Amino acid sequence: MEKKISEFVVGEEVQGFYIIKALNVKTSSNNKKYLDFTLADKTGEVNSKLWDVKDDYEELYKTGVLVKVRGNVTSWQNVIQLKVTKIRLVNDEDDINIINYVPAAPFEPEEMYDGLETTIEAFENEQLKTLLLAIVRDYKPRLLTAPAAKSNHHAIRSGLLYHMKRMIETGKALCKVYTHIDEDLLISGIVLHDMEKINEMVSDDLGIVSEYSREGQLLGHIIMGVKKIDEMSKKLGVDEELSLVLQHLVLSHHYEADFGSPKKPMLPEGELLHYIDMIDARMYDMELAYRDTQRGEFTQPIWVLDKRRLYNFKKDSEA
Repeated sequence: MEKKISEFVVGEEVQGFYIIKALNVKTSSNNKKYLDFTLADKTGEVNSKLWDVKDDYEELYKTGVLVKVRGNVTSWQNVIQLKVTKIRLVNDEDDINIINYVPAAPFEPEEMYDGLETTIEAFENEQLKTLLLAIVRDYKPRLLTAPAAKSNHHAIRSGLLYHMKRMIETGKALCKVYTHIDEDLLISGIVLHDMEKINEMVSDDLGIVSEYSREGQLLGHIIMGVKKIDEMSKKLGVDEELSLVLQHLVLSHHYEADFGSPKKPMLPEGELLHYIDMIDARMYDMELAYRDTQRGEFTQPIWVLDKRRLYNFKKDSEA
């Protein structure tokens, strides 16, 4: 019987179809090669080890490949792992559609993209509307599938669009409270703050990142984003001050120099952008942690949240 990753229980033998999301060939203490990889399906991902590595395995098994796996669910430092005992590539007889096994956003990409264009079309600021539409339309083919990260938050197919969608909804809600905020400017910052992750990372149509690009490693998405805004603004004749302010929003959204922002926000829209970004990233990571945790139990330590363990509160009605 095929087991989803979210259904894994320590001590069980499981089998199923999974995507190789990341893979490294390593050498054990006895100088034997083994595969250390991340398997994923729509319900989650699990670190896996294959100790019996044959000569052709390094060529057969790559990131983005769908495989059929059998193995034993184990635990290492209170984290579930899979000790793989059998593995093979999917074949035509399996009659499997890989897209059904890809970790992806819970909304259709085209639906999210159409919503994004509708939001921009409603801008009152015509220059921001022109600039934003030019950029998102130029990037549309890759934006439809791009993840927002290699690991961490929104590292799923269409994760970047999903991140934008939720941030835009939060931004619009906050603009009803803080009425002095320029909503068009804030939404523009939200749309563009991570846009250059499309070029910072090399990802396939499944939303799986294989590596960081040369420009991504040398500059990073923040500097790449500033360059893109500057280039497109000059091409389209956008007001210089407006372009500069928008560049500042992207440049400052990580808030601290240690995280890539040489300037802290100097506009209220920039301050909100930073915290809306943080809110959505943390809520996403917390959602993932709860997905793998029973009611009334604590999650595993969450690395990106300073190794905090969250408590999955059991409501009285569910006791």
